[in-house]
Amino acid sequence: VIMADLMQPFWQGGPSPGLFYEYPGKWSSDVASPSDARNRTSQPTVTGTSVLGLKFTGGVIIAADTLGSYGSMARFRNVSRVMKVNDSTILSAAGDYADFQFIKAEIEQMVIDEEVLNDGFFMSPGAVHSWMTRMLYHRRSKFDPLWNSVTVAGFYNGESFLGSVDKIGIAFKSASVASGFGAYLAQPLMRKAIEDNGDNLSYEKARHVIEECLKVLYYRDARSYNRYEIAVVTKDGVKIEKPSSSKPDWNVANVVRGFE
Repeated sequence: VIMADLMQPFWQGGPSPGLFYEYPGKWSSDVASPSDARNRTSQPTVTGTSVLGLKFTGGVIIAADTLGSYGSMARFRNVSRVMKVNDSTILSAAGDYADFQFIKAEIEQMVIDEEVLNDGFFMSPGAVHSWMTRMLYHRRSKFDPLWNSVTVAGFYNGESFLGSVDKIGIAFKSASVASGFGAYLAQPLMRKAIEDNGDNLSYEKARHVIEECLKVLYYRDARSYNRYEIAVVTKDGVKIEKPSSSKPDWNVANVVRGFE
């Protein structure tokens, strides 16, 4: 036997320059491999824009359009971004649609697990909101965020609930929430309705405000679309309506100046 055949290659299993290994030469589970960056969503692909939510006396109403934008192209015009979690909670999300599908699948499995226990308990809207906060912050801490801003609404124990969580886990509860461009264009209109009506904001008035906000977004947000879903949750349960459209009035274009 030739002595050279018995000798191990020089530095076999050792770290290459600039890389990290665990003894005896395997990849460390705590350190990303050079190709691991490909597994991270660095930029959303198909996205949905604003989600609006507003409390009214006896419930909550939320709305989101059905457009999935591929960059700046209005590629998919019939995507639903509103889901029923259980009989007291609804959820919607702006941002990456694939990440929303992942969140939806995780929640649906969690609901199935609860139903299998058959113990009479189910997650309240506040519990779903808290769980979303922990999930999104966990993914952010792994430097692999879910690129969504999630809105959770519900009615539980005689009280309305409305909250939002962004992609890095920042969460809050409010009488009105809006994500995307809605935070700039629609939120002032909803806050004015709350200031004018206080705790006496009726369902009819809240729905009118939401529809007006959706119309404003269609006029002013290039990623918005005039086809939307409205979901309402009250003590009677959850109702997600079929997609509908509003009748736009483009006479407003005559008063727009500065873009000639």
